[in-house]
Amino acid sequence: MDTQARDRTSQRAAATDGGWAPEGDGGCATVYFDGACPLCSREIATYRRMDGADSLRWVDITKVPAQELGGDLTREQALARFHVRDEQGRLVSGAAGFVTIWRRLPGLRWLAWLAARPPLKWLLEPAYRVFLRFRPWLTRSVVPRSRN
Repeated sequence: MDTQARDRTSQRAAATDGGWAPEGDGGCATVYFDGACPLCSREIATYRRMDGADSLRWVDITKVPAQELGGDLTREQALARFHVRDEQGRLVSGAAGFVTIWRRLPGLRWLAWLAARPPLKWLLEPAYRVFLRFRPWLTRSVVPRSRN
């Protein structure tokens, strides 16, 4: 086996273990999430329990080296907004990222279908931007306070 073939095999093996895969490898979509955010982690945990979740690659951006996010996504960008890379290597973020996931989870395909129709199609991204403003407050409200 030549060096390039060995590298591709290693990358695919890492991808199936929840690690990084090269951009547009034709395999599966990659979900980049903030594992340090309790609110985000809870939502991702819900998705990961659903049928079809094993067809997605789940990457906790707080646990991988920055270079493994790809050349077009920095850690700062990934922490600021939700991102998903589709099977062709296209990077989408925000509401479009959620719709990308919903399309791949049989139990949520109806939601993806609905999200593609007006007026939801026009409202989801602005609603996501509003959510981002309140995310720090919502995250604090989700985290149980420790008692000393």
